[in-house]
Amino acid sequence: MIDAKRLRALSITAAAIALMLAGTAAPAAESLTVVSWGGAYTRSQVKAYHEPFTKKTGVNILSEDYNGGLAQIKTQVESGNIRWDVVDLELSDAVRGCDEGLLERVDPRILPPAPNGTPAEEDFIPGTIVDCAVGEIVWSTVVAFDRTKFPNNRPWTIRDFFDVKKFPGKRGLRKTPRVNLEWALMADGVPTRQVYEVLATEEGVDRAFRKLDVLKPHTVWWEAGAQPPQLLADGEVVMTSAYNGRLYNAMVKEKKPFVIIWDGQVWDIDLWGIVKGTPSLATALEFVIFSTDTVQLANQAKYISYGPVRRSSMDLVDPKVKPHLPTSPDNFSNSLQNDFEWWADNQQDMDERFTTWLTR
Repeated sequence: MIDAKRLRALSITAAAIALMLAGTAAPAAESLTVVSWGGAYTRSQVKAYHEPFTKKTGVNILSEDYNGGLAQIKTQVESGNIRWDVVDLELSDAVRGCDEGLLERVDPRILPPAPNGTPAEEDFIPGTIVDCAVGEIVWSTVVAFDRTKFPNNRPWTIRDFFDVKKFPGKRGLRKTPRVNLEWALMADGVPTRQVYEVLATEEGVDRAFRKLDVLKPHTVWWEAGAQPPQLLADGEVVMTSAYNGRLYNAMVKEKKPFVIIWDGQVWDIDLWGIVKGTPSLATALEFVIFSTDTVQLANQAKYISYGPVRRSSMDLVDPKVKPHLPTSPDNFSNSLQNDFEWWADNQQDMDERFTTWLTR
């Protein structure tokens, strides 16, 4: 006998498949609230996903920005006042949100195959489809500097970022322990392949915070992804951490004199998650299906230099853009994949320690 939850899940899948295959347009008056990170990244999603989805279905997309995390989703789910439908999530939050019952489960069988017939689960990069979320892009956190501030001796490594004597000036860092702890260990001599092994020990965490002490007096903290390029442009910092796509937009489209240090880049994926209990579940699933097909994922790379998570999409990406992607071989040689399992297990403890460290 099928229980109520399983019956509901099967009904949802059937509805989504019917929408996908039949191309049924949703009512023109319907709207969907899609939440993301703002700036150039959200603009790329609007052009590649929102506008064509609205043209196809008549569904109006309401775009909202946030700074990540699960707090707002949790509040909505627990109160029953669901305002968001689809949210762009980091992988660790997608995993934790699923475990905590904050996100709807998504059956990967509803996702369309590649143009050559390869099933979606084989076309997506391994690990980019999880129980409650579907991957969109590969992105990375990198360091960038203003080349006009270093006309002679330029920084090229993550160690240089921490060397305030050789390369003086303010640094920009995201106000979070994630990536900062990993970089601190790399700058202290830990090979990238051993970073999470060292962080798994109390001594390793202590070591990372000691290295961050070096930068603390020289740091300008940022929270929104649009801030780092502006900090560089305004001269408030000479080097900063940033999302590679935000820098691409500033460098290529706005002609800013910025240079990316790819050494030590920490790469990750972003995924679409659907808020548990949304009354627009079928439409939300239709949006996820549409925005993660081969063509739409490739289209996003026209507007921002994040790598599509489908292998079949890469053939459709502009050759001029490919060298700017995190997964380009020249950029990937000393990279570190974010260990979402480690962060899922340790995020709360690290956040608490980081907050305490900031106030000292």
